[in-house]
Formats: sequence, structure tokens, C-alpha cells
Amino acid sequence: MVSWAESVSAFEDAAFWFRQVVPAAAGRWEEVGLGDWTIRDLVGHTSRALLTVESYLGDAECPVEVETAADYFHLALAAIGDPQAVTGRARASGVALGEHPERSVAQISARVTARVSSAGECSRVSTPVGVMRLRDYLPTRTFELTVHTSDLASALGRLDTPPRTAAAESLRLVSDFIMRNGQSLPVLRAVTGRGGLTAGFTVL
Repeated sequence: MVSWAESVSAFEDAAFWFRQVVPAAAGRWEEVGLGDWTIRDLVGHTSRALLTVESYLGDAECPVEVETAADYFHLALAAIGDPQAVTGRARASGVALGEHPERSVAQISARVTARVSSAGECSRVSTPVGVMRLRDYLPTRTFELTVHTSDLASALGRLDTPPRTAAAESLRLVSDFIMRNGQSLPVLRAVTGRGGLTAGFTVL
């Protein structure tokens, strides 16, 4: 069982890694980032992993509706609907970062990590798919920051390694996805050199 302090540390480390990689994008904002997204779009989308914590976090002791991080992703992915809506939010977030995205990202990161550090683990977050405890929602943000910072680093031709804390938290969540989806056998065989995964395999 991961402690609240460890979970917060993983989130902070993931945010710090994002903040470290973003300045390398200077002058390359309109280059390809991920799929149809530009690098600016990708940075905008990744910044939402921080901003949603800030916008969803409240003080009310509302009844919990979503119990785990894996439940959140299951519900959120089912509710996406039109992928263009996700792209639209990414682009809008990228534009909102202004003329100096690296400066905006640093400010957002500092503000949100301070807010999380001062919040209690049982604080509630009102997500689009239901109310959660912060301690259950935060690993989803660490996962998003870690995965999309790796996307950003790849788009920039960098070989950065994610912080151990953030990678470990993300892989724990991946393990939960695998078990939820009944994918344990092919993954176990693949990671022990006993076979490959099918093209396009994903745990999401």
C-alpha cells in the first residue's frame, strides 16, 4: 500500500519532470507532437493533468462516487465521445499557455503542487465522472504527466528517463488496468520474453 506522502512525492516528481522538459520545446511549438497534435497542443494537454486537480479540488465532504484510479479511467474513457473534443481542449490549453509556455507551465506546476501538498488525502475532487478522494484521483494525474511527458520528450528527440517515483506510481496503475481488463497472461508472457504483444495493444 502506497502512503499518501509517497503518492504526493510521485506527483510532484512527475510535475517537475514535465517542467524540466518543456523548455526544450522553445521554437518548436508548431512541430508534430503526438498524432495530429502539435508540440504546443501536447504541452497544453499535459498541463491539464495539473490544472484539473486545481479546478476539481474542493472542501466539501461529498459522498464518494468513484472509488479507484482504475475506475476513473474506465469511466472517463467511456465518456470521451468525440475525440475531437479532447483535441479541442488540448489546443485551447496550449493557446492559453501564452507566448512563453515554459514560464506558464512552471507557474502552474508550482501553484498546483503547493495546493496538493497542503490538501488532505481525503479531500474530495469533483471529476466529470463522479466525486473521488484526492488520494484516489492523484495517481491518474501522475500517470498522465508521466506518459505525456515521455511523449513530449520523444517528439523532441530526447531520451529522458522518468523519475522512479512517477514511473512506479504509473506502473502500479497500469497493473490495475491489466487486472481489470483480464490481460495478465499476455503481458506476463511478453515481459518475461515468452511472446510479443499484438500490434496496437493497450491497457487503456
